[in-house]
Amino acid sequence: MIGSLRGRLLDRGPDGELLVEVAGVGYRVQVTPSTSVTIGDIDGEVFVHIHHAVREDSETFYGFASVDERRIFESLISAHGVGPALGLAILSVHGPDALRRAVADDDVAALCLVPGVGKKTAARLVMELRSKLDLPDSAVVVLTDDGSPAAVGGGARADVRSALEGLGYGPEEIHAVLVELPADGETSGLLKDALRRLASGV
Repeated sequence: MIGSLRGRLLDRGPDGELLVEVAGVGYRVQVTPSTSVTIGDIDGEVFVHIHHAVREDSETFYGFASVDERRIFESLISAHGVGPALGLAILSVHGPDALRRAVADDDVAALCLVPGVGKKTAARLVMELRSKLDLPDSAVVVLTDDGSPAAVGGGARADVRSALEGLGYGPEEIHAVLVELPADGETSGLLKDALRRLASGV
């Protein structure tokens, strides 16, 4: 499997395709519009991280400016109902950090900005991607006494998340209970509280 290409950029197509020549061979690479514009100049050297998709009747290269973007793409296409075309479309609208924030904040409306993604699909994607993306601990949001949102995190909360995952709880259940936990506390106490809430239906 090919993981990256370094070579001369021969052409930049209007449909999001690059032609990169490596050792005399031209590789056609599908990219997002932003990658197409920023990757480099025609006849200049470019470096592209590659997701090499092999199917029974075809092989396709999907290119990315960073390894983080490629990993996000691979997480996207591992979600139910998301093919490479939709994965690229999502990354065309939301970069890696913006997508993580949308998932962390349950921002279904943000994903609905992607052409072809409706509300039901966006809601399902948010839930699936929560367990696939490397979200910061501060992604867990709780409401303060005055009703305003506040991000909380910390090692104890991350340990609770990992413990619950190890016990077989799903991402939706874990998120629902984490937002109900106190902002402070020891891992053992928070875990007991989380298990109690899960047992009682949160």
